[in-house]
Amino acid sequence: MTVIYWIRHAPTHEKAFVGHRDVPADLSDTAQIARLEAALPHDALVVSSDLSRSVDTASAIQGSRTRLPHRVGLREFDFGAWDGLHFSEVAERWPDLSRGYWENPGDIAPPQGESWNTAAARVTADIIALTAQNPRRNIIAVAHFGAILSQVAQAAGIAPYRALSHRIDNYSVTEIQMHPTWGVARINHIP
Repeated sequence: MTVIYWIRHAPTHEKAFVGHRDVPADLSDTAQIARLEAALPHDALVVSSDLSRSVDTASAIQGSRTRLPHRVGLREFDFGAWDGLHFSEVAERWPDLSRGYWENPGDIAPPQGESWNTAAARVTADIIALTAQNPRRNIIAVAHFGAILSQVAQAAGIAPYRALSHRIDNYSVTEIQMHPTWGVARINHIP
């Protein structure tokens, strides 16, 4: 069996959309980092998106585990023109588009950004390739809110809108079985 232990990166304290924009994580909660590191399987491989908030979180919880190269495919959704804007500003400037993006996630995308379907396909393809390269190995994947939710939807066979009802907190573990079949073991577990 192959299990992916999806970890949401440490907090950034941003109050705006943060997609492909690279912002640092706050890794000052060393007690939480230690609890998370201890709760994860010690024989798992560690990988992260290439954005520093995930890279640095992965380094903090790596311990003696083998680290794999960072993966662009595990990045957060690309929010395009919305990246760096507060949610209220997006709603004011693009009222119909922003409402549609959250209420009917699928093919709707922010200007110069990616839709749920595009981002989910990117993340899914990347994690499938990663597990094919590392058969029968459990993987700790440090990534982002949207990337993790896309995999919850994939594994649970639920619509994106329903997946968005789940919380994915910083430092949380979302455990998804990939082989022999896809399935969700737990979502948003805080050690």
